[in-house]
Amino acid sequence: MSITEHELKIKLEEIEDPDIGEDIVTLGLVNDVVIDDETARISLALNAPYAPSEMELGNRVREVCDEVGLEADLRAHVGQEHGFDDEVLPRVRNVIAVSSGKGGVGKTTVAANLAAGLEKRGAMVGLLDADIHGPNIPKILPVEGEPGVMPNEDIVPPRSDGVRVISMGFMTEEDDDPAILRGPMVNKFMMKFLEGVEWGRLDYLVVDLPPGTGDATLNLLQSMPVTGSVVVTTPQEMALEDTRKGVQMFNKHDTPVLGVVENMSSFVCPSCGDQHGLFGTDGADDIVDRYDVPLLGKIPIHPDFGADGSEGPIVKDDDSEVQEPVENVVAEIADRIGEANRRTVAEHTSDEPADVLPTETED
Repeated sequence: MSITEHELKIKLEEIEDPDIGEDIVTLGLVNDVVIDDETARISLALNAPYAPSEMELGNRVREVCDEVGLEADLRAHVGQEHGFDDEVLPRVRNVIAVSSGKGGVGKTTVAANLAAGLEKRGAMVGLLDADIHGPNIPKILPVEGEPGVMPNEDIVPPRSDGVRVISMGFMTEEDDDPAILRGPMVNKFMMKFLEGVEWGRLDYLVVDLPPGTGDATLNLLQSMPVTGSVVVTTPQEMALEDTRKGVQMFNKHDTPVLGVVENMSSFVCPSCGDQHGLFGTDGADDIVDRYDVPLLGKIPIHPDFGADGSEGPIVKDDDSEVQEPVENVVAEIADRIGEANRRTVAEHTSDEPADVLPTETED
């Protein structure tokens, strides 16, 4: 069966984006189609490596190619023409900001497990601990060495089981030493971590923001191209009030809110298995409804997930009872990153003229 490149592109219109609801050709997600012998080389405007939805889209493209007798050779490419900033952090595909309206809700634990979970899925991941006054990332993701220094004085982040990590915690002599810094110095460290770190090529850079809506958070949002933000809360009303402020902050700075993670959502009794809402129930639902943002998942109270101060991310602990809900949150965040990117592509390609089918002419 022979098929032209134009006919194959028409066949690809059968594939619907699972999150947006339109076909991938109309959305501008097909950059190019080239048929060479028995191979279809297809460039797709996808930018969330190892996100379940985008992996499924790739599988659907392969199925369409197989149906017409072609082997699919898929590549992913996005750039400035698709609406992406390639000047700031040009080698980083996605920046994910993890925030909370107040401290003590498990933001850092979520950020560390998000980074480790994305790396577990196969992605190249970095983690920037921007919580200058409470740099706890090294506790959850212990690194395998000290930070290095390039000849140009850029910092080379050490790794924690594959995740590249930079933290203020590396700059203090003792674990208990406080980071006593005033605003200008905080911003100086922030900019060094942002501009003076040799991250290499990353699929995802997870940024653990300071809690609240202060200057440090605002400066970071204004300085880097944030793909989307994840807001962590607990079901308590006090935490929810501050979470609402955090969501509004991101909205005012045109930063997409990927969704809300409800941590400490419930306690499962180890003896009887009953579930108890110690801090209330369904607290995040109000934020989801009021601001029309997704609920990315709920994580129960469990000693494994930050309660006992143990080292290591739970998402990589196959023996942990809470590994599955954490893995689900990681997958959901990856999908929301993919959706945000594909919507960006659609917005920047919608004005381009569509392909016109050739028409028959009379002799």
